Amino acid sequence: MPTDPFSELAQTLARNPARRVDLARAALWLAADFRPDMTPDPWLAQLDALADLARPTVLRAWSDEARVRALNQFLFDEQGFKGNREQYEDPRNSLLPDVLERRVGIPISLSLVYLEVAGRLGLPAEGIGFPGHFLVRYRGRQEDQMIDAFRGTVLDEPQLRGLLREALGEAAVLRRAELQPIRSRDFLVRLVSNLKRHYAQARELDSALQCCERLIQLLPDEPGEVRDRGLLYEALECWDAARADLRHFLEVCPDDPSAAKIRERLETLDGRESTLH
Repeated sequence: MPTDPFSELAQTLARNPARRVDLARAALWLAADFRPDMTPDPWLAQLDALADLARPTVLRAWSDEARVRALNQFLFDEQGFKGNREQYEDPRNSLLPDVLERRVGIPISLSLVYLEVAGRLGLPAEGIGFPGHFLVRYRGRQEDQMIDAFRGTVLDEPQLRGLLREALGEAAVLRRAELQPIRSRDFLVRLVSNLKRHYAQARELDSALQCCERLIQLLPDEPGEVRDRGLLYEALECWDAARADLRHFLEVCPDDPSAAKIRERLETLDGRESTLH
């Protein structure tokens, strides 16, 4: 049975992936895994305060283009939100309280701030799970605008094509599929996946393991996440748990491209005794 709000939410989304949820609150529940003293309400109040500060200038603007320009100036110039280019892999870039405190993040976390402030102002903004670089789309009455919250700019179509080629290679073609609004579950999966990768790179393996647990809650039918959890258990010398996960992965995905290496790892795990964590 679920014992915390994120678990309950994840189970709901696992049953109904198309359901829309309060992403800021969900991101704060996730952050509580790594900041145990954190409670959501003060951080939600910060988002409310940002919207209140932006409201007079943004809503006074007479066109969609002017409103986007005013909101961009408020968030990126006046409030100082920006992409953390120097320490992109810092896990704090994916934790909403840290992003609000430090004013730096990665594309998806900065886009979340943008979406939350825009939503509080009644503006028609939506998240776009663009390959390799999360974006925000403002649905204008005459023309849409694509906002890169990491760089604090509005992107035109040639810039979008260039961003796509950076992510997928020179042969990539911009299609409608890359510009679809992201569902709540997919947003959270992408946020947690980034966090897992960055914790793993920082060798904070217990935290990376917690991210795996969250991803398995969101994607209970995704064996790749069970495999990754098994590999983390191995790195943490939890041999029994590692064996169980890796064997489960091979049972479900015997022909996966990674299966041969997983079989080799299982052979090395035989006879080892687990370390308690």
